[in-house]
Amino acid sequence: MTGVTAAAARPGAGSGSITQVRHLYVCPLRWADLDMLGHVNNVIYVDYLQEARVDMLRTHSPDPRADALAEGVVVASNRVTYLRPLTLRESVAVEVWVTEIRAASFTLAYEVFDTDENGDRIVYLRATSLLTPFVFAEERPRRLTDAERTVLTRFLEPGEPAQRLSLPPSQLDPSGHWAVPVRFSDVDVYGHVNNVKYFEYFQEARIVVFDRLFADMKADHGLNVVVAQMDVEYKRPILFRPEPYDAWSWISRVGTSSYDVSAEIRDGDTLLARSRCTLVAFDATTQRAASPPPEFRQALLDNLRT
Repeated sequence: MTGVTAAAARPGAGSGSITQVRHLYVCPLRWADLDMLGHVNNVIYVDYLQEARVDMLRTHSPDPRADALAEGVVVASNRVTYLRPLTLRESVAVEVWVTEIRAASFTLAYEVFDTDENGDRIVYLRATSLLTPFVFAEERPRRLTDAERTVLTRFLEPGEPAQRLSLPPSQLDPSGHWAVPVRFSDVDVYGHVNNVKYFEYFQEARIVVFDRLFADMKADHGLNVVVAQMDVEYKRPILFRPEPYDAWSWISRVGTSSYDVSAEIRDGDTLLARSRCTLVAFDATTQRAASPPPEFRQALLDNLRT
């Protein structure tokens, strides 16, 4: 379930008519998140926590009055405990709740996890963030309003949660489609996705499509691929929102040692950006272009779209 968020509620003990809410954010992973060991870089985890926090307060808050908390806060501290390495997969879940509310701050707790084939939870990270509402125009902190306190109270669980949420099942699209989720950190000061991030979006779309295309092909041929050229046309700004955009990728040319992948990012029928990427089969030993294995090239030809 790439780029989809979910919220779950349970009755709050001793809270009268207030429903206690635990929030589940399904965070898509990107190839660019990995370090040289093939693990999600420790810094990127903090990005995942931020995405879950913004999503909880902005998208699934029971009250629109929490919108100011999504972006109008500063992080006073983060405490992060790394439990095990996280490798590349479609997505990982981030569970979020409030553990403390004070006059001018509140604390969020997180658990980053997925589930194994038996449905058992595998936890990669636990963390907390201390956040303070902030008036950026005046460069000063402020107190929580009564309305904001009411919203946060719905997420408040001072102790260990009585019920944990489950990661939704995967819904991979077998076509050349990839859902493009925009992270809060992708957006520049103008409220648009930064131009550099488009390259990352097209890269992710390309990798996802090829992972599906060559899933049954043996990986012992030692083929490496490098980018020789990347052309991107920016048609309309991509904005931050909870719903993902759509990327479509296809093979548009096949040469002797190189091939092109064309792609578009759309919002419904509206074209936002297009790209054309030339990739070259590469021999890591000689550091030169090489001919790809015949079965690899044939798979490219079989999926060629002009």
